[in-house]
Amino acid sequence: MASISILHFLFCFFLLVLSSESTTQTQSHSQSQQNSNSKPNLLVLPVQQDANTGLHWAYIHKRTPLMQLPVLIDLNGKHLWVNCEQHYSSSTYQAPFCHSTQCARANTHTCHTCVSSFRPGCHNNTCGLMSANPVTQQTALGELAQDVFAIYTTRGPKLGPMVTVPQFLFSCAPSFLAQKGLPNNVQGVAGLAHSPISLPNQLSSHFGLKHQFTTCLSRYPKSNGAIIFGDAANNMRFGNNRNYKNNPNILNNLIYTPLTITPEGEYRMHVTSIQINEHTVVPVSGSMLSSYPEGVIGGTLISTSIPYTTLQDSLFETFVQVFAKQFPKEAQVNAVGPFGLCFDSKRINKAVNVEFVLDRSDVVWRISGENLMVEAKSGISCLGIVNGGLKPKATISIGSRQLEENLLLFDLVESKLGFSNSLSSRGIKCSDLFDFNNNA
Repeated sequence: MASISILHFLFCFFLLVLSSESTTQTQSHSQSQQNSNSKPNLLVLPVQQDANTGLHWAYIHKRTPLMQLPVLIDLNGKHLWVNCEQHYSSSTYQAPFCHSTQCARANTHTCHTCVSSFRPGCHNNTCGLMSANPVTQQTALGELAQDVFAIYTTRGPKLGPMVTVPQFLFSCAPSFLAQKGLPNNVQGVAGLAHSPISLPNQLSSHFGLKHQFTTCLSRYPKSNGAIIFGDAANNMRFGNNRNYKNNPNILNNLIYTPLTITPEGEYRMHVTSIQINEHTVVPVSGSMLSSYPEGVIGGTLISTSIPYTTLQDSLFETFVQVFAKQFPKEAQVNAVGPFGLCFDSKRINKAVNVEFVLDRSDVVWRISGENLMVEAKSGISCLGIVNGGLKPKATISIGSRQLEENLLLFDLVESKLGFSNSLSSRGIKCSDLFDFNNNA
């Protein structure tokens, strides 16, 4: 009897230990999940450059179970859209009914119908939402949808655990919309415009972040840049790179200019003149500006969907005439498309700075070095500013090349744009912002 009692005691003790361990593991898992979904100060989307197009893309994390999906970054895109026609599988996918509050939030009142078999992106009595390919300018009607969206938090200079938005609104667009103009394998577009269901606005609203975001696009295809959502100036701690430690207040010492937001949610700034090497002013005729309500060169669009800055045709012709005079005539060689002015690299050893003067004479966006000159072929360097044609979307559009290695802070509360100018002059790179390879 005694032996039976001892065995019974040991058996009960063993069950108690297992129960305790199970409870501890459950609590640990719950605590981890709670920590990962607690209110973050900053959110980070790692971004890469595509070597073939010069455009920038990112992996977003969506669906249940979570999977990563490559999408183009479009600064002026109104929302996130993805191709749902192939291999979209998620247990949390929903398509809001037509005239629902979700449709009103997305500012769409179009009812969507589908003639093929039902699947994600194809249901009846749902909302239709127009999506656009910013490179080809194609548009297509898709289905407004909602699903889980996950994004990294920060832990000091490292990426922290992901947090989720359970019902993130986006559009399921037809597959043909992603077939031309975008980097290979990209399956959609992440829009950052100031519009109701863009990435910044949904993330700010869901997590209570300050309505601003900061971009730092890397020039190097094998390195990460980042888009940081929230108040980076007051919450960001830089990585271990010693040059960032020598510039600890870089986000608090940006140059600011007014940010104009169009009715479409696009971001523009005002350029009042263009200078070359601080003294040559490119003249601009008044007639060139008559069709632009901003009244200065500065209906200047800031864009990540074009690889290089573009100037309206007559402005470009005037600009290149002045720029070409900075080098000996014999240094010029036949232009290599899409560039309009190219040189023999060995014959241009003079540094040239192009400056866009903004709202005040002392507020200058400076373009130089690799932001200005592009090696189009071995031994041939070309001006990385190109002809935008007779009727471009804006007189000037600042492209990806000129945004790279430059901290840009889009403050949507105070309608202002902060910029650092090229980080390269300080020995800093966008890839040094965070330790992207090791999560906290």
